[in-house]
Amino acid sequence: MDAGVVGRAPVCLCVLCGLPAAGKSTLARELLSTAARLGWRAGLVPYDDLIPEQAFQTRVLEDGVKLQEIHTEWKLHRQAVLRCIEQFLEKPRVLAEMQSSCQINIAAWERCIQAVLQPEALDCTQAERAPLLFLLDDNFYYPSMRYEVYQLARKYSLGFCQVYLHCDLESCISRNQSRSEPIPTEVIQEMVKRLESPNPQKNSWEANSISVNTTAKLSECDVQSVMELISSALSNPLSPVEDNTEQTEADRLKCATSVVHQADQACRRLISEAMKTARESQVLPEHMRSLATQLNESKATFLHNLRRQLLTEASFTQGEDIDVERVVKRAVDVFDRERKEILSTIMNENK
Repeated sequence: MDAGVVGRAPVCLCVLCGLPAAGKSTLARELLSTAARLGWRAGLVPYDDLIPEQAFQTRVLEDGVKLQEIHTEWKLHRQAVLRCIEQFLEKPRVLAEMQSSCQINIAAWERCIQAVLQPEALDCTQAERAPLLFLLDDNFYYPSMRYEVYQLARKYSLGFCQVYLHCDLESCISRNQSRSEPIPTEVIQEMVKRLESPNPQKNSWEANSISVNTTAKLSECDVQSVMELISSALSNPLSPVEDNTEQTEADRLKCATSVVHQADQACRRLISEAMKTARESQVLPEHMRSLATQLNESKATFLHNLRRQLLTEASFTQGEDIDVERVVKRAVDVFDRERKEILSTIMNENK
């Protein structure tokens, strides 16, 4: 492997996570400015710019009822972003093309790395030894999303830290609505149900994390606290050696993700069957819309609770010991009973 950036200078991957409009971009600008004054190389990795819009699609039923938003290939695109960072660490002068080129916006990636290749204030020798900071800007609402970044940092013995921007839902919605291109309010409302903030008590790998309250205006003290966290991460890179605790957590996370994914697929099929039954029974349009809304809200709550349960159950510690198919069936049976109750209620209201 080319020595690349790794081995020449300390490197830190800093995850910025939180709801849309929580203030991640504002904090990133302050951190980049502070890093520049310190002579660091620092770059922002904005997932929204890197992942193309076609990664997100909306499925619509024949009767015009919006059933659900399907993030068809979001996981592949997120992995492509991390591959670009990894390729840059190994060969900083070569753009991450090849497999990643079709899954991320290369022009956006070029903008990301221009600031870290060679700052104007530093000569080549200084630049190669200057600390390197990547700020990963995304919602990162599931621990599994953040854990992938942690794994990359551990693979190359990099610094790793997380900054959770805590902002109340009302403020996020208000800020989002003032943007030139706001995202749908229901997206934020749905995400707040799923968001799992860093929890060092449950996940030891999240120990190097900080929470910043961004409901009010970001303060200089907040920025200083985050910079101290990053400095500590740069000085204390991760060890590539895995311990049993981390492996156990990784196995549990992998198992939970697999179960929830399969349960999600099964629930979607059950919802489609319910909608078909209602349509064949000539349920009125307003009742069809109500049925779709209730079923999808029920599914979202069910999957959220299932994921939390799997991540806290002591028995789910080694993925290979779990009969995933059996677990999925038992879990989905619970959702199916609720689905039938919702369908029965709507059918009665339609009479």
